[in-house]
Amino acid sequence: MAARRSSRILKPLLYTTGAGLAGGAALYAAIRPRDIPGTEAAAVPPPTYGEGGIFRPPNFPDIKSRDEQIADLKRSAGTVVRKVDKARSGIKSWLGGNSTPPVVQDDAEPYDLLIIGGGATGAGIALDAVTRGLKVALVERDDFSSGTSSKSTKLVHGGVRYLEKAVWNLDYNQYALVVEALRERRFFLDTAPHLSSWLPIMIPIDKWWKVPYFWAGTKAYDFLAGSENIESSYFMTKSKALDAFPMLKKEGIFGALVYYDGAHNDSRMNVSLATTAALYGATVVNHVEVTALEKDASGQLNGARAKNCVDEYNGKKAEEFTIKARGIINATGPFTDSIRKLDDPSVEEIVAPSSGVHVILPGYYSPADMGLIDPSTSDGRVIFFLPWQGNTIAGTTDTPTSITKNPVAGEEEIEWILKEVRRYLKPDINVRRGDVLAAWSGIRPLVRDPKASKTEGLVRNHLVTTSASGLITCSGGKWTTYRQMSEETVDEAIKEFGLKEKPLINAPRVSGTEVEDEAPLDGTCQTHRVRLIGAHGYSKTLFINLIQHYGVETEVAKYLTQAYGDRAWTVVALSSPTEQRFPVRGKRISDLYPFIDGEVRYCVRHEYAQTATDVIARRMRLAFLNAQAALEALPMVIDLMSEELRWSAKRKEREWKDSVAFLGSMGLPKGQLTLTRKEVESGNVGKYTDEEYHLYARHDKPQETLESDSKLTPGKNPMIGDKSQANK
Repeated sequence: MAARRSSRILKPLLYTTGAGLAGGAALYAAIRPRDIPGTEAAAVPPPTYGEGGIFRPPNFPDIKSRDEQIADLKRSAGTVVRKVDKARSGIKSWLGGNSTPPVVQDDAEPYDLLIIGGGATGAGIALDAVTRGLKVALVERDDFSSGTSSKSTKLVHGGVRYLEKAVWNLDYNQYALVVEALRERRFFLDTAPHLSSWLPIMIPIDKWWKVPYFWAGTKAYDFLAGSENIESSYFMTKSKALDAFPMLKKEGIFGALVYYDGAHNDSRMNVSLATTAALYGATVVNHVEVTALEKDASGQLNGARAKNCVDEYNGKKAEEFTIKARGIINATGPFTDSIRKLDDPSVEEIVAPSSGVHVILPGYYSPADMGLIDPSTSDGRVIFFLPWQGNTIAGTTDTPTSITKNPVAGEEEIEWILKEVRRYLKPDINVRRGDVLAAWSGIRPLVRDPKASKTEGLVRNHLVTTSASGLITCSGGKWTTYRQMSEETVDEAIKEFGLKEKPLINAPRVSGTEVEDEAPLDGTCQTHRVRLIGAHGYSKTLFINLIQHYGVETEVAKYLTQAYGDRAWTVVALSSPTEQRFPVRGKRISDLYPFIDGEVRYCVRHEYAQTATDVIARRMRLAFLNAQAALEALPMVIDLMSEELRWSAKRKEREWKDSVAFLGSMGLPKGQLTLTRKEVESGNVGKYTDEEYHLYARHDKPQETLESDSKLTPGKNPMIGDKSQANK
C-alpha cells in the first residue's frame, strides 16, 4: 500500500518534471544566443611582419598626461596656466631682472559636467557623457577604484537570489532588477571581453525533492536573460558534481544545478573605463580632492575647489584651484553624504554602509573553471566560492559598519567565511586561518530614498536624486548595472542643466588601426556598444601571438592579454628581458604570480598610476591576491616607479610606509607592518604569533604545534604556504 501511494505521488511529479524539461529545452532552443561571449574572433587582427620581415606592433593613440589634464581643469575657470617664454616675450621689465615670468590669462572654458568620484559609477558616467559629445571632467580623491569598486565579489550577475526574493515576496522591484542586470551582463561581456568572461556556478543540492525547485529557478533565470543568455543551466548527478568539484564532501549531496554568470577583474575594468573616457576627450584625473563646492549668485552650483594631492605626497603644499562646470555629479559611493554636505550641511544622510568581507585562498581549493554558491548558509546569508586570478575567492558578509578609507576585515567575519567553506569541503581538507592569503572589507553603500518615509527599507538598486542647488547624486547599485546607472544619470543631467548632446567628431581610433568602432557616436547613448581600451584586438588566442613575436612565458602572455587586451603589445614592449640562459621578455615582480616589470611602466605612462599602491592593488591585483607577496614585490615596484616619476629618496620612503600600511587592510599581519625595506629585501620577515593571526592556529592542535607555527623561518610564511602550490 505504501509503495502504491509513493507511486501515485511520484509518477505525476516525474511526468510534470519531464514535461517541464522538454518544454524548457524547446524554449531554450528558440532563445539560444547566436554568439557565446569570448568565442568570437578579434575585431582587429593581430599585427604581422611587414616589408623586409620587420615586425611592427600596433600603434595605439595616447591619452593626455596627468599634467595636461590638470592644466585643462584650471583652464575651465580661466586660471593662469601658461608661462611665456622669456626669449620671445619681448617684455623689457622681465629682461631688466624681474624674477617672476610673465603669464597669459586664458579665457574660461567651463565643463558641461564635473563628476566627483572615480569608481565604477563615476568612470561610467564620464564615458557615457563624453561619447555623447559633452565636455566632461572627472576628479577622484584617491585612485580609480580605490574604494568599493575594487572590493566586489568579481561577478557580473543578474542575481539568482534576487529572483528568488521576487517570486516569494511578489516583489516587482526585485524582478525588474534581475531583468535589468541580465541585460547589462551581456553588454558588460561584449564591451570588455578581455576583462570579463562567463563562469559556470554550481548550486549543491542535498535532497532529491529540492531538484525541481532549483531547476525551475535556474531555468527562469535563463528565460529572463532571453537572447542575451550565456549558456543554459543544467543538472549534474552526484558523480558528475564530485568530478567537476572534487573538493566537495560526498556526504549530504544528491546532485547539483549549474547556471552561468559572468566574472571580471573589477579594478582593471574601472581603470579601463576611466582611460577610455580620457581617450575620447574627457578630463580624468585621480589624486585630486574636491574641498568645496561653489555657487553662483542665485545659489546654483557652478564649480568646485580642488587640490592636487600628489603635491602632498612629494612633501609640498597642495596646489588649490577652481574647476568650473554647468553641472556637478556626485558619484562617491560610501562617501556620498560627505559631498552632499558640502552642498548643504543640514542634509539628511542617505547612505547605510554595510561591510562585505572577502578572503583569498590558494587556487587548489576550487576548480579553475567552476564556482559554487551556498544559497542558505548557517545564518541565512549567501556565500560564493569562486576561482579568481589563479586563486580562490570566498565571500561575502553583510554587516553594518562605519565609513573609513581603508576598512579592515574583522577576524569574526573571516572565521565565519572559513566555517561556511568547511561545511562544503571534504573533512580531510583542513581549511586553516593561515591559508588566507589576503582578506579585505569593502563598504557596500546601501541607500535610502530621501523622499521615502523612514519606515521603508533600503533601496537595493541605484538612486538618482537632485538637490535644490543642482547637485545630482547617483548612489547605490552594483557593478553589473554600472552602465545603466550611468546612462540614467547623464539623462538626468542633460535635462536638469539644459545640455545638448552632439555627434563626436574626429573620434579617436581606439584600436590603433583604421577599423572603426561599431558604435555610431551620434550624440545618443552608445555605451552598450562602445568597446573599452584593449577590447578591439583581443581574442582568446592573442597570447599565442605575444609568445611568437616577443618570447613571453605562456602564463605571463595569457595573463597580460586578459588584463590589458590588445594593449598587452605595449606592455611587453616596455618589459625587460629576463636574466636566464634563454631570456624572455618580462621580469616578474613576484615568483608566485605572472606580473612583470613592463606593467609598472605601462601603468605609469598610460593609466595614471601615481603611487605604489595604485599599481600593486588596482592595476595589478597582487595586494588582493596575496598580501605577503605584495610586500615582497614592493621594493621593485617602488624603484621602477621612481625611475618613471623621478621620485626623491624621501618620496620613496613615504611610498614604502604608505603601501605597507595599505597592505594591513589587505590582511597583512600587524607584526609585519613595521618591517623596513631592508628587512624585506633580505628575507628577514620576522616571526608570527598566534595573536597576529588570531585564529590561524587551530585550537585542536597540540601546544607544541601552536608554538612551532608561530616561529617561522625567513621566506616561509603561512600566508603563502608552499610556493610551488600557492598559485596552482
